[in-house]
Amino acid sequence: MPSSTREGSALPSPWAALALSLALGGHALPAASPPPPAPPLTDLAHDTQRQVVVDREPGQYLGHPTTVLLEDGRTILCVYPQGHGKGPICLKRSLDGGLTWSARLPVPENWATSRETPTLHRVTDAAGKRRLIVWSGLYPARLAVSEDDGNTWTPLRPAGDWGGIVVMGSVEPLREWPGRYLAWFHDDGRFFQSNPAPAAPVVFRLYQVESGDGGLSWTRPREIQSSSEVHLCEPGVVRSPHGKQLALLLRENARRRLSHVMTSEDEGRTWSAPREVGWALTGDRHTARYLHDGRLFVSFRDTAPGSPTAGDWLAWVGTYEDILQARPGQHRIRLMDNHNAWDSTYPGVEVLPDGTVVTTTYGHWTQGEQPYVVSVRWHPSELTETRP
Repeated sequence: MPSSTREGSALPSPWAALALSLALGGHALPAASPPPPAPPLTDLAHDTQRQVVVDREPGQYLGHPTTVLLEDGRTILCVYPQGHGKGPICLKRSLDGGLTWSARLPVPENWATSRETPTLHRVTDAAGKRRLIVWSGLYPARLAVSEDDGNTWTPLRPAGDWGGIVVMGSVEPLREWPGRYLAWFHDDGRFFQSNPAPAAPVVFRLYQVESGDGGLSWTRPREIQSSSEVHLCEPGVVRSPHGKQLALLLRENARRRLSHVMTSEDEGRTWSAPREVGWALTGDRHTARYLHDGRLFVSFRDTAPGSPTAGDWLAWVGTYEDILQARPGQHRIRLMDNHNAWDSTYPGVEVLPDGTVVTTTYGHWTQGEQPYVVSVRWHPSELTETRP
């Protein structure tokens, strides 16, 4: 959610209804009747042995992490804000696959000016030079770069004369062009330009940008979908097992429909019309990674209609075709119990060389306390009854 809504600032009247929708952020849709098909639910919420606290500070809201696993298979970096999206960006490192975490690491001074959810991504240029990038959204979208695996960073600098919400939700390399990347985000009309023009009804727009130099510079955003009826946002990318198709998993913020998916057969040049996914995968801020057995592990905030775990941190296990065919998938896993109606779960997901999943997010994990950042460890061998 954009920070201005979080702070309760006045909004132009055409956006009043949107403010209410955003304030209710992760509430589930009204209960469906009869209940839709659902895979088995495994509840890990009270298994504290698999939980590792990444950061916790009494009285301080810590939220919205993203993670990157480096090529050594054990170093994980994590960025997150001191606040609900808006707030100084913190950086931590784990050298043992998420079992322990460093103190907060030094970052450039202007990272304290971040206005919206930071996101962290690994990119590589055409010459094979690896770098890390951190995005910070709203207007203007800003970018910081590390050329040494996160030891030192540039300040946040504008990426262009544009902005948006949860910039960038996903970054994906193009298959046959080394150093070229696509990335996606959304906006509702308030942050794309410096002087937004109110519109009624509110239109949610999905944008795509491209980098040709390994993430250092990015094209002006191109709109790939828009609607005032279905508010699709927070795109999470998944590449098909054969590599020839891209899919974007999409939150539906108006709470009128289930989550959606849209696909591209030509590396993002064109996109299909969005369509609903299954009930079991309906939620917010999907982050997907392939397990070693070819199934997908998707972490998200549960907003499925009538779900007994609505608002909690959930994972879905199934196949790529399950997503496209709106099938229930094979498993739903409650990772942790969020003691709030909706506020949690912008997750990072990493798969270690031994197949262990390390997934990291924030939430109200302790009743009456501010949110903090936790990772949960899980291995696919724990679910053996169904295989693709």
